[in-house]
Amino acid sequence: MRNYEVHIEGLAVHFVPQGAQGGASAKGLLLNAPEPADVPGLIARARKVEGVEQLILTVPDVDTAWEAFAQGYVRVEAAGGAVSDEQGRLLAIHRLGRWDLPKGKVDRGEALPEAAVREVKEECGLREVSIVRPLCETWHTYARGGRDHLKRTTWFLMRTTGAERLVPQHEEGIQQVVWMDAAGVERMRADTYGTVRAVISAWEAAAPRSRT
Repeated sequence: MRNYEVHIEGLAVHFVPQGAQGGASAKGLLLNAPEPADVPGLIARARKVEGVEQLILTVPDVDTAWEAFAQGYVRVEAAGGAVSDEQGRLLAIHRLGRWDLPKGKVDRGEALPEAAVREVKEECGLREVSIVRPLCETWHTYARGGRDHLKRTTWFLMRTTGAERLVPQHEEGIQQVVWMDAAGVERMRADTYGTVRAVISAWEAAAPRSRT
């Protein structure tokens, strides 16, 4: 199922059909967008409200509203991995002052699983990585070169051995590569991006937690 959640500079925007069950959290807004053209203005409005971290947009047709929103951005495809070892730990990287998960852009003509494995190997210095299954996808926006970009990252549940030596890819701004046990994952959750928190939740649901 397609993920209709996009993170825009700390604001998680959810596109949901009108009449859907559920509402915004304590730090969220619930707004109605009768027309696709209303979406950008409502997002801009929500971003001006102090303390708001979540925006739920109810729309008549989710596909139409999403495509209208995405037309204003340069599309970027990326792939990455939530990697576990024999102890059920999660492989994490520290880049640009925040905890993150290994990922990167998909090269022209490259399949998503191939790109995900390549990026994990390159960023973490691993030699052997295997895909267990697809995990989830995340979307976020960023500005670069005077243009707004919309990046979709396709994530895979992966497995490797914790015995391999970890080598951070410094040329990509990665300072550390570490295995996170249950306590480490919780610390990471408090110091990472909203998209990564979503991947961590998907990984927790799919993989056993470390007991250490």
